[in-house]
Amino acid sequence: MQSTSYTAPNSHHFSLPWKSPEHHFTTRKSTPFKPKSRFKTLSLTNSLRPSLDYEPEESIDKGPGPVIASPGRLPVVIRKSGRVSRYFWDGNCLQLVRVDGGASSFSFDFDDGFRKFFKILASAVRDFFIPKQVSESYMDYVKWKFLHRVFSSALQVLATQAMFRAIGFGYSRSLPSAAALNWVLKDGLGRLSRCIYTASLASAFDTNLKRVRFSTSVIFTLSIGVELLTPAFPQYFLLLASVANIAKQISLASYLATNTAVHRSFAIGDNLGEVSAKAQIQTVCFDNLGLLLAALLNMLLKNSPRLLAGLPFVIYPIFSAFDLFGIYQGLKHVHLPTLTKDRLEIILNTWIELGYVPSPADVSKEEGVDFLWTKGKNVWPIRIGCLSPEDQIPKWSMMAMQCTSSEDYYFICMEIFHNKVKRTKRQGILLCLREGAITANIIMGFLQACYIRKAILVKRSWWENIIGGSDPLDSVFNEWFQVMEDSKRCAQKDLSLLNEQMLGMGWAAKNILLSTQEQTRYSFVDD
Repeated sequence: MQSTSYTAPNSHHFSLPWKSPEHHFTTRKSTPFKPKSRFKTLSLTNSLRPSLDYEPEESIDKGPGPVIASPGRLPVVIRKSGRVSRYFWDGNCLQLVRVDGGASSFSFDFDDGFRKFFKILASAVRDFFIPKQVSESYMDYVKWKFLHRVFSSALQVLATQAMFRAIGFGYSRSLPSAAALNWVLKDGLGRLSRCIYTASLASAFDTNLKRVRFSTSVIFTLSIGVELLTPAFPQYFLLLASVANIAKQISLASYLATNTAVHRSFAIGDNLGEVSAKAQIQTVCFDNLGLLLAALLNMLLKNSPRLLAGLPFVIYPIFSAFDLFGIYQGLKHVHLPTLTKDRLEIILNTWIELGYVPSPADVSKEEGVDFLWTKGKNVWPIRIGCLSPEDQIPKWSMMAMQCTSSEDYYFICMEIFHNKVKRTKRQGILLCLREGAITANIIMGFLQACYIRKAILVKRSWWENIIGGSDPLDSVFNEWFQVMEDSKRCAQKDLSLLNEQMLGMGWAAKNILLSTQEQTRYSFVDD
């Protein structure tokens, strides 16, 4: 027990409108309260703060109910900004006293004091840059964002200097009106292209977020290279600057469209506004560091005009590599909980093969950035959409449509994919959705299609030879219908438990984000 004369140098007093050290105020005795343990520490913690081990001590004896007892410690501890404080009652008022050996300790130790100062400084910097409630992968994402923004900002500074030299800025022969006209024209063309790009690629920002984000970042880096070429070809300034600005505007449109989804994936406490605000602070600070880096390079070479003129061409490939590497690595730590066709396929394949639903982080690792040239590499790929006359297998497609009833919200058939670039073709599975199909119908149809693919791969060569033939026998159709029935039975059996586990793993299973082609539906006409 602490005496009534206890005070602390780092404490806050809370005077109460009443004080009566010689009396005790008790609650109603008709409902006695017996705590299981003498104290339970109530701590108000901030996420992503260094945890401090602290064991509260006993102070108030057990009694028939909560009472205002003699002076001592109270079972309330506050953890904030790296400090641990506890409330004390001295008989007259409350005191908030640091109990982690901070400012209340007057013993001077240089090493210990330096560690405490560094700890407080690190906590303050973390509070300034990092939101309170974010996922575990957020810090890794910020580290790679730092690498990306610093080198990208430095490149932009060098590109702007190059464009100023190209239009004769600062020279006696410069024509301010012509320079201003060129600048306005290239900005106008860039903004127009940004509108066209955004309108034509709206759904891809949801379904292929990482691919769009990285591909447009590559375009942005290339646009900086084009701007660096303007001093070498000043007569083509408007052409080069317009092309570069169009690419920059496209990249900016992608960045703005995908930023909200990226921030939402980290905001585990529904604190999207805070995450977005902190992201802006990070961007400004990191960009300023890149600006400082470019300024230092210019200062080092200011006495050598020839080296200064050739600096961008030496720096550009190095800084671009660091920039794109930072973006690529940062996207690996973005774990999107929304369902798309590709993510749903990874989930269902894992469910069928291993019997569990993977987490968004596991799917993110397997999904990757998903470049265009790696898409569709699976054997017997599954496609959602409408049957194309070019890809149809006539009799198989006709049989699938004939077997469709008014109660079905989808039908499944086989098709042949034609690659016009490589001039190749291969078999695949098509899932056609009916108008009015809800999320459960889509998951059910996709799960059945995955089971069909598993059955086909068991006898892959046989099925490929049959489909490649001109006139399949009735026994082949019977085999196909048996596969359809077995796969549908398995899908119906698994659907309920699958949905339950998907929700338990944090997937947003209310909607499935589909591309424009995947949103095509058919209508059933019973005539």
